[in-house]
Amino acid sequence: MTTLAAVELENAPQGLQHEHETLFTAESVCFLAELISTFDKQVDEILRHRVARKMELEQTGGLPGFSSLTSRLREDRTWRVLPVPERLQNRHVDIGDLAPSDTERFIQALRSKAQGIQVDFDDGNCPTYSNQIKGIFNVCKAVRNQFQGVPPISKAPVLMLRPRAWNMVEHNMMVNGKEVPGPLFDFGLLMYHNGKLLVENKSGPFFYLSKVESYLEARLWNNIFIWTEQKLGLPACSIKATVLIESILATFEMDEILFELRDHTAGLNCGIWDYSASFVNKLGDRSAFLLPDRSKYVNMEKLFLQSYMDLLVQTCHRRGALATGGMAALLLPNDTQSAHYHSVMATVTRLKMLEINAGVDGFMVYDLKLIEPLQKLFQKHTLGPNQLHILREDVVVTPEDLLAMPSGGVTLHGLRYNIAVGILFIEAWLTGRGHFFYRGQVEDSATAEISRSQVCKYNYLI
Repeated sequence: MTTLAAVELENAPQGLQHEHETLFTAESVCFLAELISTFDKQVDEILRHRVARKMELEQTGGLPGFSSLTSRLREDRTWRVLPVPERLQNRHVDIGDLAPSDTERFIQALRSKAQGIQVDFDDGNCPTYSNQIKGIFNVCKAVRNQFQGVPPISKAPVLMLRPRAWNMVEHNMMVNGKEVPGPLFDFGLLMYHNGKLLVENKSGPFFYLSKVESYLEARLWNNIFIWTEQKLGLPACSIKATVLIESILATFEMDEILFELRDHTAGLNCGIWDYSASFVNKLGDRSAFLLPDRSKYVNMEKLFLQSYMDLLVQTCHRRGALATGGMAALLLPNDTQSAHYHSVMATVTRLKMLEINAGVDGFMVYDLKLIEPLQKLFQKHTLGPNQLHILREDVVVTPEDLLAMPSGGVTLHGLRYNIAVGILFIEAWLTGRGHFFYRGQVEDSATAEISRSQVCKYNYLI
């Protein structure tokens, strides 16, 4: 155990001594400690606020809605976010669920023709100490062009760095006698070692922010960005973040979230599986919100998800921010001539055309073989690098639309599927993997969470 002032840091995992020493210099540890000391109490306040909101919904039987306290902000059509940086103007296809500790896949992604990479320390990643250190070190190598056969960072796909969510804790570091928030650990190391180089190469620093539930959480991230820019001597407003709208509560505060991050935002993203799971988490004790078989009845063609996507696109484009869709989780078979290959391609194309027609500026894929087909789909059906000009003034979304549960009910197939995903995810997690493949698609902690929570609620409500 290494001790420095009020900091306790676990020794290097086996085989990662060089990486550990490179990341945890005396200077970087001091920066991390100051970052965490400055914002740790505010993180605790955010988590308490989450608990209080959930208890209020449970005790009053109320429903989420648009707040009257912020109605003037929503109705004011004059304010806009700062213009999106040039490197983020085209977001057609990002690679999702990419855990950077998987060096081989990370290098493949850096060599690909994707517009961006979701460098995932959250849902697609198992946050062991080894994985976090190896992943952050691999980001440092990519930024410094230290991988053979990979383009320089200014030419490679944009790195969209995704720290852990607020509820995650880093158990291998303590500051002032307390384990540190996982997102501050990830963000601090990534920024300290890479922030200046990314700015110099006009390639960031760019982030995805997971599991944001309210504008207060967006405000906290904005304060963290301002503090970090000042501490590291970076230009003001150089950090840009895309917020993943993965909670039903956040859907009613999208204007407010953009406003809080107006100098630091790149836009909002639809995270369908965590979003669906949030219904179970926030409202799942009510039979009216019993989410049906996810494998049959939960997709962007259903009213509650279509309304969510339409409102997200309208909100973003009205404010000059990019709106990106979800991740295609299906995997393409290797045999391009097989009927199964054409069936999967047809399904992905149909679902992604729904998003393109809704006005999204891009979306994610897991399978690298889907990158070029979906880029061609965007080029065929859109004009220019994005669809910011499509304002969706036709959209009128009510709270009832956003809360409209699809019909379909519980099926034996769905129950078996959920149990299988839950068990297989535990196996993957215990072996240090944040995602796995099942029945032709990728499953991660988001899909595992909806599977777990559905089984729990089925047992409670049925």
